[in-house]
Amino acid sequence: MYKILTYIFIVSLFCVAVSCKSTNAPEGPQAPWLTDLIQQLEQDAPANPPAKIYRYTYNNQEVYYLTGRCCDIPSKLFDKDGAQLCEPDGGITGRGDGRCPDFAEKRTNETLIWEDKRER
Repeated sequence: MYKILTYIFIVSLFCVAVSCKSTNAPEGPQAPWLTDLIQQLEQDAPANPPAKIYRYTYNNQEVYYLTGRCCDIPSKLFDKDGAQLCEPDGGITGRGDGRCPDFAEKRTNETLIWEDKRER
């Protein structure tokens, strides 16, 4: 009986964890520029590590963070309208272009919008 209850408990925890992970999906329709960016990334060869797009709040505005492809390739930070604000990290120095050096410390409300799940 103890084993059955333990099994049910573990399965229940797994189901809760899986359902919580699904909240990373964007609410409502995406902006056209974001849909276009995702389509372009899907046409490119898979990156290593895989490309991801996160939504954050930064300096009281909604922003979108595209992770860097690899090594010295910088990440990109966009405003809600798709204008590039900066390259927060990556590049030769690993510190991006210096236009938003406090992004990592000030960003809040992380939401995963998209992740490239293709195999490299």
